[in-house]
Amino acid sequence: MSGAVTGIGGIFFRAEDPAALAGWYSAHLGVTVEDFWPQEAGNAVFAPFKARTDYWAPEKQWMLNLRVRGLDALLARLAAAGIVAERRAEWDAPETGRFARIHDPEGNAIELWEPPGEGGADEA
Repeated sequence: MSGAVTGIGGIFFRAEDPAALAGWYSAHLGVTVEDFWPQEAGNAVFAPFKARTDYWAPEKQWMLNLRVRGLDALLARLAAAGIVAERRAEWDAPETGRFARIHDPEGNAIELWEPPGEGGADEA
């Protein structure tokens, strides 16, 4: 369809130390700050939340959700690097997948989302 939005083209946000934060995302999540970040095809959710949501910290305007494969392996790697992840049973559902939450060094919430069937060897 001509004149239609086809996907998310970028994520832009303010940071106290952009270079250090970019290095953290690259080192721990493999997200690099380059001209383009190659991604696997898949669905993305666009969902404004109510202004007073308690799903993430009230002083933060946004939360990043990253689609992952092999959530357990990623969480083990993050734990080895001293990065604490939060898991809640009520976040997970067979129809939507599994979730964990971490925070970057500037306190921004990052939701790690493993869609159904993306678990690889560590999928239950």
